[in-house]
Amino acid sequence: MEKIKAIGREAVIEGRKRYFYPCTQHFYNNPPQLVRGVMQHVYDENGKSYTDFFAGVSVVACGHCNPAITDRTIAQLQQLQHTSTIYLTQPAVDLAQRLALVLPGDLCRTFFVNSGSEANEGALLLARMHTGRKGFIALESGLHGRTNLTMSVTGLQMWRTDRYLDEDVAFIPRPYEAGLSLDEAAALSLEALKEVLEEKGDTIAAMIVEPIQGNGGMIMPALDYFRKVKSLLDKHGVLLIADEIQTGFGRTGAMFAMEHFGVVPDIVSMAKALGNGIPIAAFATTDEIAASLNRPSASTFGGNPVSAATALAVLDYIQAESLPQRASELGAKLKAGLETLRERHPELIYEVRGIGLMLGVELRASGSIDAAVLTDRLLEEMKDRGYLIGKNGVGRNVLAFQPPMIITAADIDGLLFVLGDVLAGIQDGIVTAAAEVQ
Repeated sequence: MEKIKAIGREAVIEGRKRYFYPCTQHFYNNPPQLVRGVMQHVYDENGKSYTDFFAGVSVVACGHCNPAITDRTIAQLQQLQHTSTIYLTQPAVDLAQRLALVLPGDLCRTFFVNSGSEANEGALLLARMHTGRKGFIALESGLHGRTNLTMSVTGLQMWRTDRYLDEDVAFIPRPYEAGLSLDEAAALSLEALKEVLEEKGDTIAAMIVEPIQGNGGMIMPALDYFRKVKSLLDKHGVLLIADEIQTGFGRTGAMFAMEHFGVVPDIVSMAKALGNGIPIAAFATTDEIAASLNRPSASTFGGNPVSAATALAVLDYIQAESLPQRASELGAKLKAGLETLRERHPELIYEVRGIGLMLGVELRASGSIDAAVLTDRLLEEMKDRGYLIGKNGVGRNVLAFQPPMIITAADIDGLLFVLGDVLAGIQDGIVTAAAEVQ
């Protein structure tokens, strides 16, 4: 295979400025040009290796260019690349049947699309078709997509770009608030939900939630929260949509994160890890609810043979390598290490959150340094030392750890050592600067 020549980071940056929309941004003051990936590692144009602890925001869950998956992608690509759903092909049927075996409860019908936004858009449409109602309930600080309707149910202001969003959405407080226990925050959220349902429950089609808010800062509610939510919704005939786009397929230690809460939603949306980098997404539901989506519809690329064959390889690999169990065990190790760093640097770290290999570390302002600025500085220094981690949160001050689930214990030890060293250096710098001011 002919090697693709790298044009260099400066040329890439210049090309993005010239040809991309200004809304497209990147991490880092000095970003590398990534040109190659091998399992948990990526490489820049100079050959430098980085251990990836972000995985394209939970996408490359089985590792970059994993041969157990890419070999099957290539084989299908060379056999039959595309036909659309108006023709009969086997991979999509095999995938839908396979998903019915791993989805919770009696969710067994799947509609394939291309992206998480499209999956959530389809789930919201399905809810309207089934209930005959228009409105939705969503949590503050949630993120569900960049189409008009999914942006309408998104509670993070930075992602609500459209000035003319659907106004028939009721936002309630998420079950988390700094200074409150999870139970206290859940109680406030549930009370707000009751009020909305009592006021206009007969106009609400569905409530859409992320089991764990990713971009909202790795927020996981009390374990009984969603059971109480589902009970309230059922009384008013309102459906529950679980947005499992970041959380699905093992990352949290369960195949789907809703399993931690003992709740079977009415509709599940999924994407990201299902394709391990190949675009595929879907929304799934029961026979009864699926029967309501009966007017002609199609997706030109949804569930095409290549993406479906890839997703089947992903599910095979997840099962063969016991990745949910691996995420649970290694996630516990990573979280314990991050908690140790929090105890060591309470002036910099406010809280460690999450479960499995979906963890967040919220940083706090220290000295004259804003928390978001501190986050960017830490990301830059970690990158320079060979580790890629993400950031999210309402204030963009939460470090996001969502590595490929094939990460090793040694990788985690290495990350924790370097992160501890970087935190210590930042802390020393802040102390020195404060002393000089005095």
